[in-house]
Amino acid sequence: MNILISGASVAGPALAYWLRRHGFTPTVVERAEQVRDGGYAVDFRGEALDVLDRMGILDQVRALDTEMSDAALMDGDGKQYATLPAVVFAGDLEILKGDLTRILYEATRDDVEYVFGDSIASLEEDETGVHVTFERGEPRTFDLVVGADGLHSRTRALTFGPEEQFIRHLGIYTAIFSLDNYLGLTNTGQLYSVPGKAANIFSARHNTEARAALHFASDPLEYDRRDVAEHKRIVAERFADDGWQVPRLLREAADAQDFYFDANAQVEMERWSKGRVVLLGDAGYCAAPTSGRGTSQALIGAYILAGELAAAGGEHTAAYAAYEQQMRAYVSEHQQAGREGAKHFFMGTPTQEMLDMIAAGMPESVRGQAIRLKDYPVADRSTAASAG
Repeated sequence: MNILISGASVAGPALAYWLRRHGFTPTVVERAEQVRDGGYAVDFRGEALDVLDRMGILDQVRALDTEMSDAALMDGDGKQYATLPAVVFAGDLEILKGDLTRILYEATRDDVEYVFGDSIASLEEDETGVHVTFERGEPRTFDLVVGADGLHSRTRALTFGPEEQFIRHLGIYTAIFSLDNYLGLTNTGQLYSVPGKAANIFSARHNTEARAALHFASDPLEYDRRDVAEHKRIVAERFADDGWQVPRLLREAADAQDFYFDANAQVEMERWSKGRVVLLGDAGYCAAPTSGRGTSQALIGAYILAGELAAAGGEHTAAYAAYEQQMRAYVSEHQQAGREGAKHFFMGTPTQEMLDMIAAGMPESVRGQAIRLKDYPVADRSTAASAG
């Protein structure tokens, strides 16, 4: 079976890996011209580590662990007033998102077709498959289509309708970008927060560089999602009068080549599939960055979706239903965590006692809803290599 996957971030390449192991023939289409770098750190929790291990890439991921220690909470005068325990923000294992996407791409590029610089323009389904037109490439027909193209999924819009029907805005906007580690941070970070706004800097890639994020509270804004210059202006205006390192961060943001800006939002849908099309990861059930669960959901969802397609012999109706049945409770709890995280995101000036209490409860809360991973038999490697 030929399966088109839209999106080459985390969910898409992870799904492509497992589809090949089960003898399917995936094609990944990605709007960007190449594998995306940049982005903030992502962490893995619970069963997601098991998925990385089953993929044979856990050691690679561990080698790029940010190894974050506790971070300093700073006031507007640049003085530390408390320490944020690493367990609160770094999960069981944490690496930069750009490093993760590169590892996943390298694990799949030799036997998966990647089409960069293109995206789906239209989908039309009949009894023979899904007929797909692209923004640039020639039309093609696939047996199945998977939307792994994020919060603003084009696949979801074409199949289910405008995103306004499914997006729950959580009242926070975030900008993320790379910069020099000018503070000389060593496996740690600094965080600054005032009512309705926050900024942070963390060291990255063995302290040779850093990542910064600027967050502000807001109702939904009207802006062009593809106009990065407009995004930078919005952030600069919101933080124009702030102290600490914010003036320096705004100068760095103005020149950043990997500047990313978006809302913290969730995707809530009654179903994740329609006909031969199915959604995976943030496209179908984004829990928002405030949950800390998005990467784990993407990896686990990819493993289960591919496994259920294999178990059903490619019969998508049964496979999609089984995939959703296994993931629903897991996703629901993570989305609740995302909403709670957003509610308390701008928590003012917490005491060290409060932070220590949060950290003490984290080992149980970060795991949350357990999900049992089935052992799906994989195709013989020689068979998988020649499939399709």
